[in-house]
Amino acid sequence: MKQLLNTLFVTSADTYLALENGNVVIMQEGKVLRRFPLHLFEQIVYFGYKGASPALMGECAKQGIGLSFFNQYGKFLARVTGNNYGNVLLRKRQYRVSDDINASCFLARNFIVGKIYNSRGILERFYRDHGLSVNADKLKADSKQMLTLARRARVCTDLDKLRGLEGEAASIYFSNFNDLILQNKKYFIFGGRIKRPPTDAVNAMLSFAYTMLANDCASALESIGLDPYIGFLHRDRPGRISLALDLMEELRSVFADRFILKLINNRIVNKNDFEIQENGSVLLNENARKKFLSNWQERKREVITHPFLEDKISWGLVPFIQAQLLARFLRGDLEEYPSFMWK
Repeated sequence: MKQLLNTLFVTSADTYLALENGNVVIMQEGKVLRRFPLHLFEQIVYFGYKGASPALMGECAKQGIGLSFFNQYGKFLARVTGNNYGNVLLRKRQYRVSDDINASCFLARNFIVGKIYNSRGILERFYRDHGLSVNADKLKADSKQMLTLARRARVCTDLDKLRGLEGEAASIYFSNFNDLILQNKKYFIFGGRIKRPPTDAVNAMLSFAYTMLANDCASALESIGLDPYIGFLHRDRPGRISLALDLMEELRSVFADRFILKLINNRIVNKNDFEIQENGSVLLNENARKKFLSNWQERKREVITHPFLEDKISWGLVPFIQAQLLARFLRGDLEEYPSFMWK
């Protein structure tokens, strides 16, 4: 089992990363701000525009340390990895399944069943725990409707119909999302999912969280030899990490969405954490990104019981375990891919 080590987040946009005597050095305007032993980290995540030295990138690749680049607004740009010696037979099997529409649907429906099940669980948790603060009747009715959609997805044999069921379930789920916001409701208003660009604080945080989660899933897939760009539900598109998007579907609500709701409902974020751009888009400012990432890492350290393995693990290990279970299915060691169905 791959163990998660520390991740170094660099959030100041005008910093430059270099390598010196086995240390990663963070520089700003020619001055050294901090230095850390490189071997302490499994991953370095950089938000900015100046980048890193070729020497550091080469050493990260050599040591198997992931080096991911985002712009200062949280958009993923690139990832540095070393030679991938993953199982060639595993990738060949992945490509064959991806090219087979029926086989893709057989696998993809488990991603969607997990997604609907977990999204439904969020609604149920809120009407149980906050029945007086939410529209409990609507949440209960929509929860039943989502259960029906999950059952239909479980036996679906057509990818386009499966995507339709997923879209219908997502629409029902997000129609309730504003009701799940319990604090500072005058500012944190959610009227629907808006991606490019996000035009409110809630969508800005959701987009940022989904980007982080997709990057974690891509790293997990690469670590076991699967190609993160060849998916089963999300079809091939240049530059899109389709399999990582497949894998994260079942984790969106239970990890990313719950995390965002916690930030809002526990008053960890407020209106001062966001910037409105000239084009109307809303983004997290630098201090908010630091706060966001600190809490994100803390969340990844929380211990849970994996619903399939029934072992205690950290949330941060979930993408790696699901990637390994996916590989076991593709190799024929499992009859089906076991969705992550959070209880």
